[in-house]
Amino acid sequence: MKKIGFSGTLDPITNGHMWVINEARSIADEVVVFLSENTAKKPKFTAEERKSIIALSCAEQGWDNVQVVIVKGDYTARAAKKHGADCLIRGIRTTADFDYENLIQQTNVDVLQGAKTIFVMPPRDLGSVSSSFVKALEGPIGWNWIMKKFVPGPAYHAWVLSWLRKEWETLWDYAHADAPAIAHADQWFVRLTGAGAYGGAARHYHNLDHLVHGLCEIRAWAANTQPDPLDVDIVKQAFWFHDADYGRRGGADELTNEEASAQLWLGSHLAQQMDDAAQLIRATDHFQEAAITHRLKDVMLSVDLAILGQDDEVYQNYARGIRREYSHLADVKYRQDRGGALAHLCRKAEAGQLFGDAYFSDTYNERAIDNMRREMAALADGNSGVRSTNSTQAQP
Repeated sequence: MKKIGFSGTLDPITNGHMWVINEARSIADEVVVFLSENTAKKPKFTAEERKSIIALSCAEQGWDNVQVVIVKGDYTARAAKKHGADCLIRGIRTTADFDYENLIQQTNVDVLQGAKTIFVMPPRDLGSVSSSFVKALEGPIGWNWIMKKFVPGPAYHAWVLSWLRKEWETLWDYAHADAPAIAHADQWFVRLTGAGAYGGAARHYHNLDHLVHGLCEIRAWAANTQPDPLDVDIVKQAFWFHDADYGRRGGADELTNEEASAQLWLGSHLAQQMDDAAQLIRATDHFQEAAITHRLKDVMLSVDLAILGQDDEVYQNYARGIRREYSHLADVKYRQDRGGALAHLCRKAEAGQLFGDAYFSDTYNERAIDNMRREMAALADGNSGVRSTNSTQAQP
């Protein structure tokens, strides 16, 4: 077969969609993804954004025989025939899918004189994956780690940026800000999420995932403890910037990562009062935390350390990310430094001092102890890539 079409809203494209596209590639020389622009729907991403995400996702797989066409004001089956595709391909996951798709394909052929449809059945692990399923994951702590399993990388990256964008706009009250203030905040959003900060290619843990997770932790803490809204904003400001500057440091005259991030925040001029958040950023330096005082320090440190108390899959992702971020350290050095940092943190947890805020202690302390003990055992066995965690000395 020369050309086959695959149609849908694809908001976002999922690994299930990617499987169907690859199946189409196995039976046709060329695959055309017909992207429906349905004005009755309110997609998360515009048609052009979805087209870019799909193209990037296919390029990531090395699929050079897939093109994307936006369909406006027409049925995709009719548009497919106009573009030379005699057949469409659709994935069938359930009997309900079959009943619906069978009705659609009969309409396509009998009424529209459009392309016929070929049905394929995805493997079991993709049988429940749909765009609506993926959308429903957003929100709770750890949602990003779960979503990552079900969508291709470019779709995940776009989704996370979109979520972070909403958080950023809420923090700086875009709805009531004037144009210069919005433009200034926009510049900082791009800078923080870009290649020079959390979006950097070498950021394997202190990255956009880390930013999303921490902001979700802050949201959950605020919902469960009802603190002063101004304090919530200060913690959010500090968290947005606390790992923004994260390079390899060590010279006697160099700023620490935390101080460099604090200076970056102070130079942003995003808020009228900057000192509170700057001091919280400095408090995330685990080697100097005893010398730093702030009424919200326990909350900020607890947010930063909450990753230690996550379920096994999230912790494993975290541990692998930390090891990759410190790939410049030889295994022996990494195991030594990482094991020492974990031992210190584990002792604090066993003494009930790891999480200074009661909400985080009650939620995460016991699980954090279990996670760290398992990782230390793995490190002691010479396994630095299975259960591991962060500074030049591999501390979190």
